[in-house]
Amino acid sequence: MLLKKKEKHDGNFDIIHIKDATGNKFSTRGTNVFIIGKNANAPQISLPRGKGIKLTIIQDRDRKLQKQQKA
Repeated sequence: MLLKKKEKHDGNFDIIHIKDATGNKFSTRGTNVFIIGKNANAPQISLPRGKGIKLTIIQDRDRKLQKQQKA
């Protein structure tokens, strides 16, 4: 995950814009985000398979079908 931008809103919630490992962009409140480590290329914690990105049911099915076709 990559922290792209932080919007400060006086008297309201700060908004954080994030880009994940697959290129998806999303925004959330600053209170929902915490940063571990300083280098985006070397995570300080171990991430689950897929770099912690949860696939939709359709994406997961397509990925499994591609693996079966290669075998």
